[in-house]
Amino acid sequence: MPRTFTVARSILVEASPSAVYEQISRPARMGRWSPENLGATVVGGDRPAHVGQVFEGHNKRGRYRWTTRCTVTAADPGRRFAFRVHAIGLRQPRLRAAIATWEYRFEAEDGGTRVTETWTDDRRSWPAFVADAFDHVATGGKTFAAFQRGNIEKTLRNLKRELETPVHP
Repeated sequence: MPRTFTVARSILVEASPSAVYEQISRPARMGRWSPENLGATVVGGDRPAHVGQVFEGHNKRGRYRWTTRCTVTAADPGRRFAFRVHAIGLRQPRLRAAIATWEYRFEAEDGGTRVTETWTDDRRSWPAFVADAFDHVATGGKTFAAFQRGNIEKTLRNLKRELETPVHP
């Protein structure tokens, strides 16, 4: 079976595209929704990202923790936010390699926003058998595409729940 290099899922959130973008475009906040990401260290603090901004993402899967280095590649308020992951390591991202690209698109729909999250596997140079073996070990028996499909669905559900829950003083 050929490798799947891209997985995308969408959800309708009862909030404006600008409000959803305002949250997603702050990498330090991603840990609030993601089942794997714990947040990010962002030079300049917790504010909307800009193209070229570099941040370190902190991640956990089971008992394993690692850090990634990412660069923002798109920051179009209310429309699109994207970044590529290009280094990885345990405490510091020392191993440089094309790893993945994450993209979020925001489209006004029915008074809310259709949020589409897309993961693209940038490990194109890996032979399929090497990628399959690595994926099997790293995900507990799944392909990365299947694993990320589940992560994206959880992230979008958590984002929807948080943005649609009224804040009470």
